[in-house]
Amino acid sequence: MRVTATATAERPRFELRLPASPTTVPHVRRALMTFASAHGVPEASDVGLAVTEAVTNAILHAYRGGETGEMRIVACAEPDRLVVVVRDYGCGMSPRPDSPGLGMGLSIIGRLAAEVNIECPADGGTRLRMHFDAPLSGAARVAR
Repeated sequence: MRVTATATAERPRFELRLPASPTTVPHVRRALMTFASAHGVPEASDVGLAVTEAVTNAILHAYRGGETGEMRIVACAEPDRLVVVVRDYGCGMSPRPDSPGLGMGLSIIGRLAAEVNIECPADGGTRLRMHFDAPLSGAARVAR
């Protein structure tokens, strides 16, 4: 597992690269909730639940038939929102009639995030981009 945290004066950034494995889910959830709290998201638990659903989807659906792979989770704190991206490098979004899940993950994410985008990168896999509202910090208000 590789964790990096970088920050510029305007955009603190957090990044994780880790195996798409159920054992990583609690670590990702805690790390993102901590980052969200530190950057003014009023309901960090919403970020935690949405990220848990996104990561679980990648684990269950991106790598099938015994395949294994990696996930990348990036969070950027902007003045008025937190942007979280969960990226896998698996088979992409495709129907799965034998799905082991309940099929509620994207609905839950949609209810918790202010905006959700599902992207199909040219090099494969799936990228889920979630935006969460965060009040402007004192320094950001002054800069505007």
